[in-house]
Amino acid sequence: MAETYDVIVLGSGPGGYVAAIRCAQLGLKTAIVERENLGGICLNWGCIPTKALLRSAEVFHQMNHAKAYGLAADNVRADLGAVVARSRGVAKQLNQGVTHLMKKNKIAVHMGTGTLKGTGQLEVVGEKGAELLSAKHIIVATGARARDLPFAKADGNRVWTYRHAMTPKELPSKLLVIGSGAIGIEFASFYNDMGSKVTVVEMMDRVVPVEDADVSAFLEKALVKQGMTILTGTGVESIEVGATGIKAKIKGRGGKIVEDSFSHVIVAVGVVANTENIGLETVGITTERGIIAIDPYGRTSAKGVWALGDVTPGPWLAHKASHEGVTVAEAIAAELGNKEVHPHPLDRRNIPGCTYCHPQIASVGLTEAKAKEAGYTVRAGTFPFIGNGKAIALGEPEGFVKTVFDAKTGELLGAHMVGAEVTEMVQGFVVGKTLETTEAELMQTVFPHPTISEAMHESVLAAYGRALHI
Repeated sequence: MAETYDVIVLGSGPGGYVAAIRCAQLGLKTAIVERENLGGICLNWGCIPTKALLRSAEVFHQMNHAKAYGLAADNVRADLGAVVARSRGVAKQLNQGVTHLMKKNKIAVHMGTGTLKGTGQLEVVGEKGAELLSAKHIIVATGARARDLPFAKADGNRVWTYRHAMTPKELPSKLLVIGSGAIGIEFASFYNDMGSKVTVVEMMDRVVPVEDADVSAFLEKALVKQGMTILTGTGVESIEVGATGIKAKIKGRGGKIVEDSFSHVIVAVGVVANTENIGLETVGITTERGIIAIDPYGRTSAKGVWALGDVTPGPWLAHKASHEGVTVAEAIAAELGNKEVHPHPLDRRNIPGCTYCHPQIASVGLTEAKAKEAGYTVRAGTFPFIGNGKAIALGEPEGFVKTVFDAKTGELLGAHMVGAEVTEMVQGFVVGKTLETTEAELMQTVFPHPTISEAMHESVLAAYGRALHI
């Protein structure tokens, strides 16, 4: 006999485990299936441990620049093994936290590989063999993995994905990073601060190409100033792996191919959804380029099967997956007769993006270019950190905040930031967009002094010719 639940969640990443918790809170008998580590990639091999690495690199950078703060720190060195061990310790702590949350919410955990076996049926194969689970509702939250390049298969030795880059056996002397999205640029920043000579290759005409063009331009200048080599409009044609390093053929803007040598390469060209071999075909679900189509509440084309996170249309971000987890759980509860929940679909226009390089990047909504493409008459304002007292006092005067408004209605269309701690500030604009604020409310908001967040206020004022400190 199959063990029966109201809901089974396949995958325990930030979307899956949040969905399971919310289902349990709503009184649903819930199980979660995980083949590797509770918390998924984000907690164990992604968002959290990379931030621990970046924090170590940030402290190391500040110690090497202690003189600028009137301090002396001599013979500063990095212990790479200890840095990695701290990162893994942070991941372990959070994994244990998710384990505790499963117990607290009385969620059954089944460790093993899950496969759909038909409507309402999921087989789990683990250390104890195979077991069959059944439920009226199954949530697919299997996440994604690093995308490979045909000519650059990761070997963990010289050719790395993000997972290898988080647990290096040695510090690269000369590192090639292929791709300048969030993952690529964060590892480039980490290894550059740790002392590697870093080259970033990006096929698009600018780094972090999804960001506002002004942010991309500012970041590239900052990274070059830090000693990185940035090659945009450029692609890697091939790599040859040797015992002591790699040789890469790099095709530049003019079509000229040059060969260069590196000790290691990180391939950071996106992710691939984990939708193969999980039995989607048994319930009649097909994918497009590996992605499962869903309605605004997470329903798939198969009755009783839901999907969220990286197996669904982007952006492929942990916080987007978590929000979807709550939406799906509440939609399921509503279908099962709970009249007290009122699920709301995710508004993708209000999903923030954060990149934790040095300097940090954060944004929400439309870029200035995208707003114009969409037909808006735009008012945009920019305020530089050099005009902000707190940024100067912190020794972090490089950066800016840019806001984009609909000139006709005053609606906040987008906000784009680069500089110290902007990933902690962008939520102010996210709340504003969610509340459908206009420039009037933002202008009348009192921002605390002295804070870097005052640059947010000034950027709004600048869009209307009223900036006070520049």
